[in-house]
Amino acid sequence: MTVLTTEYSVQKLAHLQDATGLFPAFRSNATIFYRRPDTNVFFTAITVFTLQSLRSVVSSATQRVIDQIAEKAQRAYPLFQNKDGLDTYNFWPTRPSRHFPNGYIFRHFEHFRIPDDIDDTAMVYLTQTTVPSPDKLIWLKAKLSQHANGSQRHQIRNTYTDYRHLRAYSTWFGKNMGIDFDACALSNMLYCLYHFDLAPNQHDTDSLTYLRSIVESGRYVAEPFQCAPHYARTSLIIYHLARLMAGFSIVELEPIRSRLIADAERALSRTHNRIEQIVLATSLIRLGEVVPEIDTRGIERDFEGFNFFIAGLLTAYEQPWLRRFANRPLMQMRWQCEAHCWALVAEYSSLAGR
Repeated sequence: MTVLTTEYSVQKLAHLQDATGLFPAFRSNATIFYRRPDTNVFFTAITVFTLQSLRSVVSSATQRVIDQIAEKAQRAYPLFQNKDGLDTYNFWPTRPSRHFPNGYIFRHFEHFRIPDDIDDTAMVYLTQTTVPSPDKLIWLKAKLSQHANGSQRHQIRNTYTDYRHLRAYSTWFGKNMGIDFDACALSNMLYCLYHFDLAPNQHDTDSLTYLRSIVESGRYVAEPFQCAPHYARTSLIIYHLARLMAGFSIVELEPIRSRLIADAERALSRTHNRIEQIVLATSLIRLGEVVPEIDTRGIERDFEGFNFFIAGLLTAYEQPWLRRFANRPLMQMRWQCEAHCWALVAEYSSLAGR
């Protein structure tokens, strides 16, 4: 067995960062033989976030590489800031606006122009080299509340009936976008709010209730797309919850620890893709478990079959007859990013003591 060192993986991904500060990513749909390069802030920000979390345990030389990567990424962030200059961020460039970049069809339809979201906003806030001011953080908290379920005329319709009363945060900041609960996006925003020590409110409490319930009920295993439509895999829900729970002491989530461990161990024994194995092993280590070592030699071969994020072309629709088709592969775009895969390998190597 061989586990690649953390430093090796960091060096590999550093060479992938382009002149703009972004890491290349691709969106694809194998069903229709579709593959396009994609310009987004998401994979750059989550890669930087993962690297910064390793900074304290790597050599001084690797720390300098991580700092250089983060500084270069900062140059790209303004391209994705809210089109009106507000302090929220979009998946795709807003200055100028470019949804489905490098595409031929979807970029011509306004329906596919998405609003700013909590996922990208959380990750940009967490990875900025300058700590956000108290005023900016207070503004963000208020902005989140304005778009939470039940705060405006929109009420969530595309979740389980017993969650529709929860005043949890929506994925989207858009005025005219339907409310959307995504367990992974919620975990990222809650991580951001805990990191900056912002006082909790009902929206935080209800978001935690949602996260705890989807695990306790087993819904996140039976129907991961319904629980996290933009990630849509149990392993990724476990990964985000484990990262949140390892980062902060959250009493509301402690009752699900044993269930997460059992489900992660079961999933680890069944998956053959080694990046998926790494995601689960990293989660188990964060939850306090000892895991078998994963051989990472030649792991690049497993990158192609792994996606960390999806977009359901029908996810935004609230009509039940359309939502029925939203989880089908034909109706989904899947994103791949080599640099982020290397970041996941580096993260695992670090936690495994390599």
